Amino acid sequence: MKSAARRVALETVGWVLVVAGIAALVLPGPGLLAIFAGLVLLSQQYDWAEKRLEPVKERALKAAAESVETWPRIVLSTLIALTIIAAGVLWIWHPPAPSWWPVDEKWWLVGGWGTGTTQVASGLFAIGMIVYSYRRFHEDAEASASTS
Repeated sequence: MKSAARRVALETVGWVLVVAGIAALVLPGPGLLAIFAGLVLLSQQYDWAEKRLEPVKERALKAAAESVETWPRIVLSTLIALTIIAAGVLWIWHPPAPSWWPVDEKWWLVGGWGTGTTQVASGLFAIGMIVYSYRRFHEDAEASASTS
């Protein structure tokens, strides 16, 4: 019984990560890394997931390395993540609609604290991925460039 519950939990988290990763391919976020994490979990149950693991891993790591190649990319990525966090805080705080808001007040910051919490979590996750990518790839590139 315990192994069935574990299997269902891992499979659920795996699918959530894959779907979130697909969404993050067009929305702000580390989509390929989330898809890779989901496939890692799903590969414990499915052969098809295991077969797709390596190509996704290579693309995810390549994208992570490219994201910290230059300082403008690092700064821009960090600013976007901080903007997402600020928007989430605004959603959680939920101030009244400003006078310039053109539609009914009920459409101001739709979603409330749930949307805000998700945005804050996404922004913090993005900052974590920037730090991870920087430490993993940027410092390695600088070390190899200085020894060449």
